[in-house]
Amino acid sequence: MDTIYLDNNATTKTDEEVVKAMMPYLLENYGNPSSIYKIGRENRKAIEEAREKVAQILNCEPNEIYFTSGGSESDNTAIRGIAYSYIKKGKHIITSKIEHPAVLETCKQLEKEGFEVTYIGVKENGIIDLEELKKAIKPTTTLITIMYANNEIGTLQPIKEIGEIAKENKIIFHTDAVQAVGNIKIDVKELNIDSLSLSGHKFYGPKGIGALYVKKGVQFNKLINGGHQERNKRAGTENVAGIVGLAKAMELAYSNLEEHNRKIKELRDYYVNQVKEKIPYIKINGDMEQRLPGNSNISFRFIEGESLLLNLDLKGICASSGSACTSGSLDPSHVLLAIGLPHEIAHGSLRISIGKYNTKEEIDYVVENLVEIVGRLREMSPLWEKFVEEGNK
Repeated sequence: MDTIYLDNNATTKTDEEVVKAMMPYLLENYGNPSSIYKIGRENRKAIEEAREKVAQILNCEPNEIYFTSGGSESDNTAIRGIAYSYIKKGKHIITSKIEHPAVLETCKQLEKEGFEVTYIGVKENGIIDLEELKKAIKPTTTLITIMYANNEIGTLQPIKEIGEIAKENKIIFHTDAVQAVGNIKIDVKELNIDSLSLSGHKFYGPKGIGALYVKKGVQFNKLINGGHQERNKRAGTENVAGIVGLAKAMELAYSNLEEHNRKIKELRDYYVNQVKEKIPYIKINGDMEQRLPGNSNISFRFIEGESLLLNLDLKGICASSGSACTSGSLDPSHVLLAIGLPHEIAHGSLRISIGKYNTKEEIDYVVENLVEIVGRLREMSPLWEKFVEEGNK
């Protein structure tokens, strides 16, 4: 069997229709959109049409959308930009312990610069406690930044309720919605969201392009200086092809959202049930209801996740043990530790994220190989040997 790609939370294959929409802006309409001649003006028009599409899907105004290089830049711009804009009001930020590194590392850097950050925990199912959030609020709190959907365990946070709490306390609410956009219908007004980050490559768009929504009236400092692009908030010649591709990918995702989610949720549930039936001593991580439709995260006791991934790769199967942005680390996932898993179990986690191109036949192949690989790795594990010797098998 050819390569089976089951790491769609890390990135997705670019849709052919998206590539088709992008090509004219790579080969024909290559002008700088800041130029006044025709091919420059045409590119400026294409950018503004894309901005309108993105705004329509999120239910905001086009002038509230800023194009960036991706989710990490959007997160950095929102958090640092808002924090410094409201520094006279206070220097306290609230976030969660399971955020993406783009949020956590930005908050840690702000702490070094004199800001105070409260990192609230999550319950065993990976969802924050709203009462803990309320208790964390101080008179100096200016920003709450909580992710919409977790990139490792797929759990969805109560975004509307968080937004209401922020609104009641006159605090700005930003959400890293990189995993949510393209998978969940999002209305920023209904959800009381003041700022939102998204990235094109998570929903079959190109890499290297993202967007940041900032509600009108919310101030934020720019991070990149130079030209006056993006209403003087993000300097640099615009990635026209990428912007067109991002808008096209969003349009396609939301034109068929319910059917897409139904299909991948069925495949996800089939995979999880097969694993539960055929492999003992596992733990499913994260809430199974409040969850991204294609995500599963399962810990296999007595084995190392890295060995599991390498063996799956030899069978042509692409999966993950967590965030692609932390794959170089040998430490267990901070997300799994935050939901209470001990180190030895957190180390044996496998994230499978199903996308629109996956099939039931591929899932059957994965489960078949997973059964064999897990069994073989356990036979080599001293932890398994001790477990068996104690008469637990």
